[in-house]
Amino acid sequence: MFLRSHLRKKNGKQHRYWSVVESRRLTDGQTAQRQVLYLGEINDSQEAAWRKTIEVFDEDKDQSREACLFPADRPIPADEVNALSLDMSEMRLLRPRSFGDCWLGCLLWRELGLDRFWQEQLGDERGGVPWEKVLQLLAINRLCQPGSEFFVHRRWFDNSAMDELLECDFAVAEKDRLYRCLDRVLEHKDALCRHLVRQWKTLFDANFDILLYDLTSTYFEGSCEQIPKAKHGYSRDRRSDCRQVVIALVVTVDGLPLAYEVLAGNTADKTTLTLFLEKIQSMYGKARRVWAMDRGIPTKATLQKMREDEVAYLVGTPKALLGKLEKSLLDKPWENVHAGMSVKLLEQDNELYVQARSGDRQKKENAIRRRKLKKLVHGLNRLKRRKNIKRDYLLERVAVLKKEAGRVASFVQIRKPAPGEEVSRTTFTAKLDKAAWKAALDRDGSYILRAHVPWEQWPAGMEKQAPVLWEWYMQLVRVEESFKTLKSDLNLRPIHHQLEKRVEAHILVAFLGYCLTATLRMKLSRAAPGLSPRAALQSLSSIQMVEVHLPTTDGRVLVMPRYTEPEAQQRMILEKLKLELPPQPPPRIREGKMELAGASSEIL
Repeated sequence: MFLRSHLRKKNGKQHRYWSVVESRRLTDGQTAQRQVLYLGEINDSQEAAWRKTIEVFDEDKDQSREACLFPADRPIPADEVNALSLDMSEMRLLRPRSFGDCWLGCLLWRELGLDRFWQEQLGDERGGVPWEKVLQLLAINRLCQPGSEFFVHRRWFDNSAMDELLECDFAVAEKDRLYRCLDRVLEHKDALCRHLVRQWKTLFDANFDILLYDLTSTYFEGSCEQIPKAKHGYSRDRRSDCRQVVIALVVTVDGLPLAYEVLAGNTADKTTLTLFLEKIQSMYGKARRVWAMDRGIPTKATLQKMREDEVAYLVGTPKALLGKLEKSLLDKPWENVHAGMSVKLLEQDNELYVQARSGDRQKKENAIRRRKLKKLVHGLNRLKRRKNIKRDYLLERVAVLKKEAGRVASFVQIRKPAPGEEVSRTTFTAKLDKAAWKAALDRDGSYILRAHVPWEQWPAGMEKQAPVLWEWYMQLVRVEESFKTLKSDLNLRPIHHQLEKRVEAHILVAFLGYCLTATLRMKLSRAAPGLSPRAALQSLSSIQMVEVHLPTTDGRVLVMPRYTEPEAQQRMILEKLKLELPPQPPPRIREGKMELAGASSEIL
């Protein structure tokens, strides 16, 4: 990289502008040059009226003033009082750090009104730095490059442009301040959820008629002795060796969250629904809502209570119910949802039953069944052909084969040798139940949903109830995407905190990061549907911020923070989102000689 000056003539007068340029070697051996930073005009005019002045913040005097910039090879006019003579040959570019993704995160933070909300909630709390900015730092980190509070303190803050965006120095990222911030936010969780719901309505005209409810778990590293909710339980992360907590979440069909709760790690799914029904009603009032959930969440008693209270629900059911309803559904007409998917509706006992059938899914499930049956039969035949096999060993091998076959093993009737009998083709036999096998193959690809919709009249355009119910149920994928985003993109797991209050605050910060992600996804879905939030953030992170250090002839240093010019891809994202990068930060003047930030952070 090198400095380049540009001479331009305006109104008969000559002006000189400066920029930082890099050279790139091309495949044909030639070079091409690209402008990295535009520094503006360093005065070259004889007329005081045309001299370019900039606002410079004097760090020693702690005040801003206007100053004219002149290169050291040009004399400063005698009538110019506030002038800085710069040694352009000693220019340095220091502290390259991520800017674009952090700036977008801060923009989303303000768009959701989280700056005003947390100022109201935490404004009275004493602290050297506003607690709202400390929490914003943690949430933006969770969005852009998730890490622990110590990671933010030790590395990420210095590698990001959050000091310029928050207008704070390193005090905002002090280790103890980050942890103390966690101690202050948890009591405002429900107020935060209500605030977000208002924002979803304002920004995206969100619809809350259908609520998706599901649970997940996240595990701990450590003994968790001071965390009563940390228990061993069913782990969705396949870490049954670790203690965990369960997170229950309610989102809209667009994946916009309404509320969440942190429960003990051994909480059974079926015990949580009643709690959330009461929670949502107390927070947002009673309204016409449909609760969509998986089959393991509600119990028969809970569904009965929901029917008595006229609360609408839509839930999956075990396949065994299909056999009980098969005769009643036989004469009902099929309705096409889309190519390869058909549904039919049965109304019975104040409930709606929807049978859904997918041809492609049936082929897949049939193939899985046949593969397992083939493996089981071949294993049994190998045992039959073995000579002098002992009965105990035979029973062990049969148990292993049945476990690998899963439910397919129930279609094979196996006769085992009785105690004292020798193993032979007479005492050890296997027979396939062909009728049950054929019925199972026919039921593959079919599912039963049960629903209760206590509405006298369905909304306009929903005359075909069975396809509508099926489409509603398919929206459950949104809550699964939410959990995937929380665990993978936002790095919710594992949890290292050893105090329960901070564990739940850690989850709250991840929840804030998810709200920012959901907001960005909604904006991208309208402007650039093929672009994911993670891809957009990664692309914009290439917009770096550097500090241009220009020593003056009187021993001071002019520091000009500047972000790099966006490339074509970043310009396209900004254009689609209808965003413009902010003005460059104001320069600063420092006393003393310039201190280099180290070889790793020096560009030029």
